[in-house]
Amino acid sequence: MSIQKIARLAGVSVATVSRVLNNSDTVKAQNREKVLQAIKASNYQPNLLARQLRTARSSMILVMVSDISNPFCAELVKGIEEQAEKNRYRILLCNSGSDIERSRSSLQLLAGKMVDGIITMDAFSKLPELAQLIGETPWVQCAEYADAGDVSCVGIDDVQASKHVVAYLASRGRQRIALINHDLSYKYAQLRQAGYQQQLSHEARSWQAISYATELSFNAGKQAMESLLAAPERPDAVFAVSDTLAAGALSAIHAAGLRVPQDIAVTGFDGTDLAEMVTPPLSTLAQPSRDMGREAFDLLLNKIDQPDSPAQRIMMDWHFVVRAST
Repeated sequence: MSIQKIARLAGVSVATVSRVLNNSDTVKAQNREKVLQAIKASNYQPNLLARQLRTARSSMILVMVSDISNPFCAELVKGIEEQAEKNRYRILLCNSGSDIERSRSSLQLLAGKMVDGIITMDAFSKLPELAQLIGETPWVQCAEYADAGDVSCVGIDDVQASKHVVAYLASRGRQRIALINHDLSYKYAQLRQAGYQQQLSHEARSWQAISYATELSFNAGKQAMESLLAAPERPDAVFAVSDTLAAGALSAIHAAGLRVPQDIAVTGFDGTDLAEMVTPPLSTLAQPSRDMGREAFDLLLNKIDQPDSPAQRIMMDWHFVVRAST
C-alpha cells in the first residue's frame, strides 16, 4: 500500500498523509484520525529507514522567481511562503530572470544540501538546462510548465483563458482586437497567443495585430501600445498578457488623446491589485496566484517525502473580472 493509496482511502492529500507520518502538529485532528484509520485498515507499514533518511532535512526550499517586480510573481511567492511556514519550512528567494548563469549560482545550494527542494518559475525554454543542473533534487515548476516529463507543475489553462478574454471583447462589439504579448520563450506567452488567434478564427475575424513587449514592465507595455497606435489601422480593443503591460497600454492610450473604453477597450491578465489602482480600473483574467503558490509547495513537499512519486500537472480555476476599462 503506497502513501498515495492511503491518501485516497482517507480522502485527504498526499501532503497531509506525509505530515501525519512525520508527526507534524499542523494537521487537523479530524484529518489525522482519517489517516490513522486508513493506515490501520490497510496494515500500512512505512519504510522506517527511508523515513529516517528523509528526515535529515534542512527545512529550507529554494524559490527561483522569473521577475520579482511582477506583482503576479510576488503573490505566488506569498502563497508558497504561507504554506511553507505552516509546514515548518523557510524559503530562500532568487530573482533568476530566467537567466541560466544566475540560476546556476543559486543552484549551488543544492550541492551542499542546504535546501530540500526547489520551486521555479523560469521560462519553458530553459527547462532542459535547469533539469541538468537540478538533477535528482525534488522540483516543482509553477505558472510555467512542460506538457510532459518528470517535473510536477501547477498553472492554469492559458489557451482557454485567453479565448474567453477575446470572446468577451468580441461580444462587446469590438472589431479590431490586438494582443500585447511577452517573450515567446515562455510557454504561457505561446499558449495565450494561441488562444487569442484561435478565438479570432472562431469569431471569423481576419484582423489581428500582435505587439511584443521586451519585458513585463509598465514602460514595455507603454511602448508596445505605442507601436500598435502607430499602425495604419489602430485597434479598438487590446488584450495584454499581464496587468503590468495593460497599465502601460492605458498610459499610452491616454497620452495619445484617446479614451478608454470608448475608443479602445483594454484587458489585462493576472488579477493583481494593480488592476484596481489604474484609471479606469482594469478588466482582467484573474489567476488564483496565492493558491497556486500553496499548491506548488504541497506538490514539492510530496516529492520531498516520496521521491519516486509520479509527476503531477495541476490546472487551477480562473475567472474574468469586468471593470470600467472594457
